[in-house]
Amino acid sequence: MKKKDVLCTGKAKSVYYTDDDKKLILHFRNDTSAFDGEKIEKLARKGEVNNKFNAFIMQKLEEAGIPTHFEELISDEESLVKKLDMFPIECVVRNIAAGSLCKRLGVEEGIEVSPPIFEFFLKDDALHDPMINEYHIQSFGWAKPEDVVAMQELTFKVNTVLKKLFADCGLLLVDYKLEFGRFGDQIVLGDEFTPDGCRLWDAETRKKLDKDRFRQGLGGVVEAYEEVASRLGVKLS
Repeated sequence: MKKKDVLCTGKAKSVYYTDDDKKLILHFRNDTSAFDGEKIEKLARKGEVNNKFNAFIMQKLEEAGIPTHFEELISDEESLVKKLDMFPIECVVRNIAAGSLCKRLGVEEGIEVSPPIFEFFLKDDALHDPMINEYHIQSFGWAKPEDVVAMQELTFKVNTVLKKLFADCGLLLVDYKLEFGRFGDQIVLGDEFTPDGCRLWDAETRKKLDKDRFRQGLGGVVEAYEEVASRLGVKLS
């Protein structure tokens, strides 16, 4: 598979065209950012850890019957994926109160919520990814009603699969965001699932093992990601 011109560059990934118009290459870089790009650093090994972490999770989800865009690892920092027509929407599930939920609602961090909270956000950095609902999505044509239902159903299916996967490794899946796109007639999970886009805590100590270590200046960011990968059995070099 030949890598061609860059399609887009995000905060921590670059996406490239390939000689197959239905496939793209994701390059997981060592860049790390927070607060809409106000805090940026390069962290050695992060690209490789996230690339292999994401591949592992995507394969587990595929095994559970959840369609993803992942095809294969092609290098330490790169993966081959299906080219999706992405929805400009983030699907967020919260199992435990943390982050912006606590700020918005004044609730204490660490409260387990039942049932899990589902939220939609518009994917727009310039607007700081505002929270939206099904009416916004339908009114502005960001997705069809049946697409919204499919995304919700798949997001909760992911929650069932990954809560158990992480729990079996002594970890709490606090919250996470997912992005979806269309591949032909199918709604497919795209983007990534790494500690950059979810919160993971040790089940006993509640030590944070995700990007909050970077946001909150706790240090040991990549080491925390590697600890989670090791518990899951992700093979790193």
